Amino acid sequence: MSQNEHWPTAVDIFNVAGASPVLLLCPHASNYIPHPYRNLGLPESELQRHIAWDIGAAGVTRRLAQVLDAPAFLGTYSRLMIDLNRALHAESSIVTRSEITDIPGNAALTPSERARRTSRIFTPFHRSIEAHLAERELAKRRVVLVAIHSFTPIFHGTPRAWHAGVLFERSARLAHATIERLRAADGELHVGANVPYSVTPDDDYCLWVYADKIGNPGVEIEIRQDLLARPEHQEAWANRLAQTLAIDVAFDA
Repeated sequence: MSQNEHWPTAVDIFNVAGASPVLLLCPHASNYIPHPYRNLGLPESELQRHIAWDIGAAGVTRRLAQVLDAPAFLGTYSRLMIDLNRALHAESSIVTRSEITDIPGNAALTPSERARRTSRIFTPFHRSIEAHLAERELAKRRVVLVAIHSFTPIFHGTPRAWHAGVLFERSARLAHATIERLRAADGELHVGANVPYSVTPDDDYCLWVYADKIGNPGVEIEIRQDLLARPEHQEAWANRLAQTLAIDVAFDA
């Protein structure tokens, strides 16, 4: 295998011609690490954990793109190589420790290695989104940014009771309307605002750059991973989100 074969395109663009105002992003869709990096010194079992990707998020994103007729941009590398949802200057851009796990292959990285990962993974992913947004602006098509993520049922030994969270900073109307519709559709769902995480520009880079910073409404949807264990579960969540995303109020003042 040639060196270039270890570096597939950094973004999987799905349904790019979709007519919906929704733009779907899934930056943590994959746990792929190029072979020369030898799993960054980790056993294969570690790459199946949340530290490497958002389990189930890719399946939800692709199905939701189909149901909404929305374009979707999915990352194709593990976040352990470089995190597409972190600012490059953030400490969490390339982690040396994730949760309780040390990442040997990320220790003491040289500037040239950081630049390599940036140029081959981070930059092309974001340039693809920027180009798509530029085309939509020329066509005077409005944008509702929806980023799909998943979270662990237990974090540092503490169970998480939420089934899903809707994260936001500036799009409160969109977020709260979506939360209320999710709750109304299923009274047993435990859905919260800005859980299990809160939003920051450095750690929620996609939401900040492609929504809040430029005035597009946008939210991140976080779904608990044990609810996405099978393809049919991912499809069910995608259908639920398609029915309850408050797109109709996204552009309200």
